[in-house]
Amino acid sequence: MLPAGLPFPDIGTDLISFDIGGVTFALRWYALAYIFGILIGWRICLSAISRPALWTSVGPPLDRTQIEDLLTWIIIGVIAGGRLGFVLFYQPAYYLANPLEILMVWQGGMSFHGGFAGVVIAALLFCLRQNASLLSTGDLLALATPPGLFLGRLANFTNNELWGRPTDVPWAVIFPGEVAQACPGVSGLCARHPSQLYEAVLEGLILGILLIYLAWGRGWLKMPGALAGVFLTGYGLARNFVEMFRQPDQQFVTADNPIGHALHFGEWGLTMGQLLSMPMVLVGLALIVLARQERGRTAPPRRAAM
Repeated sequence: MLPAGLPFPDIGTDLISFDIGGVTFALRWYALAYIFGILIGWRICLSAISRPALWTSVGPPLDRTQIEDLLTWIIIGVIAGGRLGFVLFYQPAYYLANPLEILMVWQGGMSFHGGFAGVVIAALLFCLRQNASLLSTGDLLALATPPGLFLGRLANFTNNELWGRPTDVPWAVIFPGEVAQACPGVSGLCARHPSQLYEAVLEGLILGILLIYLAWGRGWLKMPGALAGVFLTGYGLARNFVEMFRQPDQQFVTADNPIGHALHFGEWGLTMGQLLSMPMVLVGLALIVLARQERGRTAPPRRAAM
């Protein structure tokens, strides 16, 4: 039996909702997380490009108008990629049998890794059309992303979704609902890791602060691709860590695979989140190394001391 945990702050999924002609209109916390995350990221980008000293002699990769145009591409990439990623990575059989439900994004079901792939494709196409530096644009997007991750994970928490595994840690939360309370071997109330908050702090707050420090305090925007590499590495490591506390994806859970590994050999394995995050770490580290090597080759030689 697990000891009692913290009560879930059930503030509902909607900020406001009202009916007009029998149709319910609602402003949801999750939608607000997307809106404010995008707006904060946009302001960070504008602040970065307004300081030419942060960049190489070529200057920022985009101007204000181009960033506003890119915003539209990014929104499309996030929504289309996030939805298709969820369909392909997590429930392909279900959506193959119910293809029309792929378009029903309001019912939930978005994948970060799918959304990330959508953003990469959108940014690539935009940079090709605008003849802009893909690596420096990637650095801008890296700076802009953590606020959205932070707010999105908070919305996951308030929506009572993506909670963690049963635990007896003092900060465990008693999430409501039959599914959240279905904990084998636990009598009474079941408390779980608030894994959404772990991700909010690691992927959003800490990673965001680190990126801003490197950009404004350490001059890393002068190394195209370096901040994008830090973001990929930081997110990948954070997600791999938090996956150890998240409730496993139910479609992967079997009698001989209770942890829900998407790839497993005996008791060892990787969850789908870990499997998708590991390439991010490898690509991120490669970008950091290559960016620093390129900076070393192009930096002017130091004069000998007299």
